[in-house]
Amino acid sequence: MTTFRLRIAPTLAEIAPEAWDACANPPGANGGERFNPFITHAFLHALETTGCVGGRTGWSPAHVLIESDDKKLLACAPAYFKSHSQGEYVFDHALADAFSRAGGRYYPKLLCATPFTPVNGRRLLVSSDAPQGAREAVLAGLRQLAAKTESSSLHVNFADAPDMDFLRAQNLSARKGQQFHFFNRGYATFDDFLGALASRKRKSIRKEREQALSAGIEVEWLTGADIKEAHWDAFFAFYIDTGNRKWGRPYLSRAFFSVLGEKLADRVLLVLAKRNGRPIAGALNLIGDDALYGRNWGCVEDHPCLHFELCYYQAIDFALSRGLKRVEAGAQGEHKLARGYEPVATFSAHEFRDPRLAVAAEDFFAREGEAVDEVIAEYAAQAPFRKAQA
Repeated sequence: MTTFRLRIAPTLAEIAPEAWDACANPPGANGGERFNPFITHAFLHALETTGCVGGRTGWSPAHVLIESDDKKLLACAPAYFKSHSQGEYVFDHALADAFSRAGGRYYPKLLCATPFTPVNGRRLLVSSDAPQGAREAVLAGLRQLAAKTESSSLHVNFADAPDMDFLRAQNLSARKGQQFHFFNRGYATFDDFLGALASRKRKSIRKEREQALSAGIEVEWLTGADIKEAHWDAFFAFYIDTGNRKWGRPYLSRAFFSVLGEKLADRVLLVLAKRNGRPIAGALNLIGDDALYGRNWGCVEDHPCLHFELCYYQAIDFALSRGLKRVEAGAQGEHKLARGYEPVATFSAHEFRDPRLAVAAEDFFAREGEAVDEVIAEYAAQAPFRKAQA
């Protein structure tokens, strides 16, 4: 009978990439994405080695490892101590403020998630040959770590359906959110997709696409070795511009993009817009086995509808060309609805050490979830598809 041993790793450098990835994206994964790039050793380690997490960022890695007696990695979870709530896309600032005003200390908290990434996926990572009880051991490890460090709470953000079912059964509180995803409903081409839309919406999208490129703008897709350092230089300028205009703090360093391009080259899609041969805008996507994930965008010239073209329409074009099932275009943005992206629910799970905070959060999550359901239903009723296709 296997004995589970808990170990906490302050960096992924302590873990062999093949061992972590055998848990993160096991062959024949049961449900969810077959390959999710955001939980790979390469992606998470790139965040560490380029200073995006660790140090004084407020993200302190504390990865939970479940090993056998002979130190084989059976299961794991990407985990971080947080001293703030930035870069998570599951917003708990109101809870933190209320608990602080009541005399509590909300930080540090323990977060199981991919930093800066509002993408659903596996969070309790279990290898395909792990013995029964490995997933339970991961959660027990997270709970033990939170208790030992007197963290106020444990959070598992953007968990996929199998993990959420398990976490609910283990009495964590479920919180519901909402995003917009494009679903490939048997379309072979972009025109096939347009054919499923109401006439007015179809004409509107065609007009937007023409307008986006009307200033002599050309668009190219770059993947793998075709992405050079000059492309990353240009994209980083776009990324910084977006952060500055939104009064945000860019989380990703310039070095991160170079490492990403090196370690996950064939999983990166950079959609680049050029005018007169000069890069003026770009959108970064990562490629899964089932989905295309839109992550970051930016520009140094403003052109009408160019954001829609690069982030939404080009993403659909690429996904259809690869036979992918869906496009996940990131958090928020009801403007995506008119462009063929449909409302979907997202989920996270939470556990609070203080029983008063636990009761208040549970009540808040329940009422918030009802509101999210209403919003999703309202959005679905406004979908741009022909009624026969809805």
